[in-house]
Amino acid sequence: MARLKITQIKSYIGSKQNHRDTLRSLGLKRLNDVVVKEDRPEIRGMAHTVRHLVTVEEVD
Repeated sequence: MARLKITQIKSYIGSKQNHRDTLRSLGLKRLNDVVVKEDRPEIRGMAHTVRHLVTVEEVD
């Protein structure tokens, strides 16, 4: 199964509470944090919500 590498590239300071909660749910706590998650629709949706704060790469 494919995996996604999600990296936080921008700070959440000044963003909406919903975006902060989404970053926390993804496991991102601070700038330049990286998590690898399974490629599922739920994870893609969360990454899409905070797409201006993160980068997403597919990892095999």
